[in-house]
Amino acid sequence: MLVDLFDFDLPADNIALRPHNPRDEARLLFVPKQGEFQDHKVLALPDFLEPGDALVFNNTKVIPAELSGIRVRGDIRAKVSFNLHKREDGARWRAFARPAKKVQLDDHIEFSPELAATITEKGEAGEVVLAFDQRGPALDQAIAQVGHIPLPPYIASKRKEDEKDKLDYQTLYAEKEGAVAAPTAGLHFTDRLFEALDAKGIERHFVTLHVGAGTFLPVKAEDTDNHKMHAEWGELPQDLADHLNAVRARGNKVIAVGTTSLRLLESAAQAKGYVSGFCGDTDIFITPGYEFKAIDGLMTNFHLPKSTLFMLVSALMGRERMQGAYAHAIQQNYRFYSYGDSSLLLR
Repeated sequence: MLVDLFDFDLPADNIALRPHNPRDEARLLFVPKQGEFQDHKVLALPDFLEPGDALVFNNTKVIPAELSGIRVRGDIRAKVSFNLHKREDGARWRAFARPAKKVQLDDHIEFSPELAATITEKGEAGEVVLAFDQRGPALDQAIAQVGHIPLPPYIASKRKEDEKDKLDYQTLYAEKEGAVAAPTAGLHFTDRLFEALDAKGIERHFVTLHVGAGTFLPVKAEDTDNHKMHAEWGELPQDLADHLNAVRARGNKVIAVGTTSLRLLESAAQAKGYVSGFCGDTDIFITPGYEFKAIDGLMTNFHLPKSTLFMLVSALMGRERMQGAYAHAIQQNYRFYSYGDSSLLLR
C-alpha cells in the first residue's frame, strides 16, 4: 500500500511534552468497530471490559540507551552519539550513530574512562554494531552510569531530558531491562487503576518485548512492501500462551496494552488463532489486510502520521475508521505520542 495513505495533519500543540498527572486521568478515546467515538478518561477502562477478560502488558524496562562519546581515529577526535536499539550478545549492541558519516569500521569510541567500544559493523541508515570492552552486568552498570534516557525525537527536539523523565518514561510494572523506548500505552496505569481492574475481575498478564529505537524511524519507502522493520527480542511463556487460549475459548477478550504487546502476541499466533510460547526476535509488520489471530482489542496512544504503528491500528480497525478517530481526537485536543492520551480499540 502507498505510505501516503496513512498521512494526516497534526498541529504541533497536540504533541505532549510531559505526561498527564495523575497518569490514570489522561483521556481515553473509545473506538468501537462501528458507531460514535466516545470521550472518557483512562480510569474508565474497566467499564469497557467484562469479568474474565485479560489485559496483556509489556513488562520491559527502559535503559539509559543514549550514549555520547568521542570517536578516535589516529590523531583525529570527534564527538559522536549513539542510540542503542538491540542487544546482540553480552558485549555487543546494535545502535544508530549520529552523525553517521563520521563513523567507520574499526573506529574506537570513548564514552568515559570506564567505557569504550569499537565499531565492528556498519549498515544502512546509520546503523552500526558496537563491541564494548566490557560485557554482561559490568557493561550494563557502565551504560547506566553514562547513558541518558532516550526520549523520542519529537520530545527531545523540544526540550532536554531531565530527572522527571527517569520516572515518567517508565511503566509502573517495568521489570526486565532491555528496552530503549517505553511501551507507552502502559504509562497510564497506576495502583488505583489496577485496583479497579481487580475489583471488576479483569485479569492482567505480562509478556516481554524489548522495544527498539527503530520504533521511531520514519517510513522512507513510498510503498509499505519496501519498508524493512528492525527486529526486537521478545518472550511469551508457554503457560501464559495456554492460559490466554483458554480465556478466548471461554468467550472472553484478550486486550493488548500497547502495540508492542500486540506484535509479540501476533508473532506467537498460529494459523487457527491459538498462541504458543515464543522466545526470540520478531520483525512482524502489520498493515491493512493482516488477519489478527491472537487479540480482540488494543489500548494504545496516538501515533505519528505515516508510521508503522498508525498502519497497525488501521489494520485493526480499518484505515478510514482510524482516520476519523484521529480527526476527532485532534478536534477535541487530545494529546499525542509517547506522553499523550490513550485510545481503546475494540474489534
